[in-house]
Amino acid sequence: MSDQIHLTYQVSGDDFTRAGEASSDVKRMLKKMGADPEAIRKVAISMYEGEINMVIHAHGGEINVTITPEEVQMVLSDNGPGIADVDKAMEAGFSTAPENVRSLGFGAGMGLPNMKKYSDDMKIDTKLGEGTTVTMKVQM
Repeated sequence: MSDQIHLTYQVSGDDFTRAGEASSDVKRMLKKMGADPEAIRKVAISMYEGEINMVIHAHGGEINVTITPEEVQMVLSDNGPGIADVDKAMEAGFSTAPENVRSLGFGAGMGLPNMKKYSDDMKIDTKLGEGTTVTMKVQM
């Protein structure tokens, strides 16, 4: 693997048909690079969950991915409403997704818990009315 690869993705808000494209692209790239299958799985799941959260709650945003031989870092930034209660949002099953989103099969309240479960390190910076940045790392 080369030293570092930087990738940037724009996530469209309220567009469930394109949600998951960024995580699928990173997954494909990691497979081509011969990365560990378990690391690929963790990156794909944690990034997909973050992508879906950006679509549901934040009207989209930007994902910056840095791949090194040691880790994959994913920084998901949005200008959404922010997270009012991070501890509550981390509880499995807690959701603020509207009913129309739930009717599509999304918004079950597993996004942030799964992002934490499938990343080796996760940090949430959020400010009400300004947005949220989630930084996740998966060891290679």
